[in-house]
Amino acid sequence: MSVADTPQSDIRDDDLLNAARAAFDPVLPARVAVAASGGGDSMALLQVFAQLTKSDDLALEAVTVDHGLRPEAATEIALVARTCADLGIAHHVLRWDGWVGAGNLMAAARDARYRLIADWAATSGVDAVVLGHTADDVAENFLIRLTRKAGPDGLSKMDARFDRLGVTWARPLLGHSRSELRSYLQRHGIAWAEDPTNDDDSFDRARARKALSILSDLGVTVDALNSVSDAMRGARLALDHYAQIEARRYIVQEAGDLVLRLGLTGPLPAEIKRRLWRAAIPWINGSDYPPRQSTLFDIVASLQNDGSATMGGCLITRKADDWRITREYSAVRDLACKTTELWDGRWTIDGPHDHTLVVRALGDGIHHCTEWREVGLPRTSLIATPAIWHGDELIAAPFAGLRNGWSAQIAADFHQHAFAH
Repeated sequence: MSVADTPQSDIRDDDLLNAARAAFDPVLPARVAVAASGGGDSMALLQVFAQLTKSDDLALEAVTVDHGLRPEAATEIALVARTCADLGIAHHVLRWDGWVGAGNLMAAARDARYRLIADWAATSGVDAVVLGHTADDVAENFLIRLTRKAGPDGLSKMDARFDRLGVTWARPLLGHSRSELRSYLQRHGIAWAEDPTNDDDSFDRARARKALSILSDLGVTVDALNSVSDAMRGARLALDHYAQIEARRYIVQEAGDLVLRLGLTGPLPAEIKRRLWRAAIPWINGSDYPPRQSTLFDIVASLQNDGSATMGGCLITRKADDWRITREYSAVRDLACKTTELWDGRWTIDGPHDHTLVVRALGDGIHHCTEWREVGLPRTSLIATPAIWHGDELIAAPFAGLRNGWSAQIAADFHQHAFAH
């Protein structure tokens, strides 16, 4: 625990309060939760928003995710709980037990945090969640992604506000450094915990922090990398703007499929073509992240002639210069929900709803759809579309010619939503 032992950069309270308000310009949400880990950045964010409740119409809560991975976590959670009690803020702890010991631990933990907090926020009536990322995080991310040979997207500054998993998230402190926030904490007498992984060279972020201290002599500073990252964000948005224009020319949405009318060569710049592909796959499979460029283009290049391949729950089929991307049946075969719920994260169903009915993929039910060949969609596409079932009895398959009073619609049109940030 610390209340700072080294000189810190000074910052006025008003600067941080204004940054918090600006994160939700023009109007603050009625109910906000601070994602508080106990580290200096999130504890500063907690204090800023606690101050904000004194002057603004704002209900505030705090939420902490316990990943169960470090013995220090219990002490850090207790610190957050004590601070919240002192500030009169409700504190909630969410626990993750999903680590199986394989894969990228940091990525798995990050995804779990978002999912757990989003689920909690949705059931708790929280309007927005704020995160304590700083200018230092932007600079460190830039270096980490540079080592991975990232392009404009990867090197782009993280969004100050975004929607994910049905929740609005904001990063009010991106314009401020860790040293500024620790000065603020020290002035208010707020303790924080130092995460030991910050000094563990087995983690990319710890190595990036050390690299920044060395590179600063060359002028490669936090401020400099933030400026470059800002410029990359501008480039990313411009490229997305023109990719969206070209998408309307080259991509056709057919039910839940996308047809890309692109050859391996052609009039589009390679970067725009890449963006079309990287927007199409997540729209089909519902992922928050686009596929790795190398993996995607290995698959595209392998389909030199007519053929098909699977990737991330999608089926990619080539016929001449047309590429059809559809949901892979095996990815949705076991998905079931009520007819009033969103199926596969993207389909809404309308018809004579009844609690005894469920939505599942059509699958082998296509044998009961005598007119499916007349609808103009491939069989591989149709078997992955939503159908209405009563037990093992097929009631309706809206896209396979068996409507019986039912219809299904994509909740988010590709051309309206694929390039939204």
